[in-house]
Amino acid sequence: MALLINRIDKNILKQRLKEENIQRKTISFYRYVFIKNPAELRDALYAYWAELSCFGRIYIAQEGINAQMSVPEMHWNNFLERLYSFPEFDGIDIKEAVDGNGKSFYKLIVKVRHKIVADGITDPTFDPSKTGTYLNASAFNKAIEDENTIVIDMRNHYESEVGRFDGAFCPDADTFREELPLVIQHLKGQEDKKIIMYCTGGIRCEKASAYFKHNGFKDVNHLKGGIIQYAKEIKEQNLESKFKGINFVFDERVGERVTDDILSKCHQCDAPCDTHVNCKNDDCHLLFIQCSSCAEKMNGCCTPRCVEVSKLPIEMQRTMRKGRVKNGPECLSVYKSRLRPNLRDILKNNLSLK
Repeated sequence: MALLINRIDKNILKQRLKEENIQRKTISFYRYVFIKNPAELRDALYAYWAELSCFGRIYIAQEGINAQMSVPEMHWNNFLERLYSFPEFDGIDIKEAVDGNGKSFYKLIVKVRHKIVADGITDPTFDPSKTGTYLNASAFNKAIEDENTIVIDMRNHYESEVGRFDGAFCPDADTFREELPLVIQHLKGQEDKKIIMYCTGGIRCEKASAYFKHNGFKDVNHLKGGIIQYAKEIKEQNLESKFKGINFVFDERVGERVTDDILSKCHQCDAPCDTHVNCKNDDCHLLFIQCSSCAEKMNGCCTPRCVEVSKLPIEMQRTMRKGRVKNGPECLSVYKSRLRPNLRDILKNNLSLK
């Protein structure tokens, strides 16, 4: 039986991926469907996909599955056959990445979660199956041109910072759980207006549309397949892209460019830039936007302190991290965007002390 977890060092796995000479497809899919035994299904899927050399990040819960994967093209038909053999996933809609870069993941992770999308909803009367109306790219473009339509971005702030639809309301939130009440508050008193929403691949909007209907909003619509499918359709149908910039994705690529528009600035020098990076200091990994010039000056780090730490011998760095409380006062860890330091001011203050 295949090992149901991968414990190989990530640097080794990344190097193996870099040296691969096979073609891969980057795909995503999800489905809200009742799964009786998520743990049992998790082990079965892991064994199948490991055998086919698939990589990716997959979450399974009783409410369904959410998957982003990299699949070898030579095993594509096998992959589909096995996936569709599970009654819960028969005919599931699969979206392929826009840029065609299959080297998006370097290992296979399949986890059982309480929910495939953490939403913070505790209302027992909420029915997530009562979703809004799907819109394809053409219908979404038409709807967005109506000045009476309210456009909602159901993604996190760091996603909308580098790419968004014209005129969209973009909540200043780090998580989907935070966004739902913020959007409800923003829409208060507009229950009769036409609402259209979008997210990366459609999974957050699927649940959000049902939640907004549950809260009394009548004309709720969402982009089918999210920005990933939208980018594909506008290209195939030669439509105008109302989405500008980069579609942030949660894998090694970080983003897929949809248009050449650059909507954001380097967090360190204010130069036009939309390249997300994680701080090279392993005790930080802050997600931020950094231009190539600052990346060179700062050694890929977010602050002078992180530059110092990143240059220390690796064993010394590991010793420093031992025994620290995660996100405690002595720890530099700031996972994702949950801490938003003003990097410009930090650099200015550091320079003024020299």
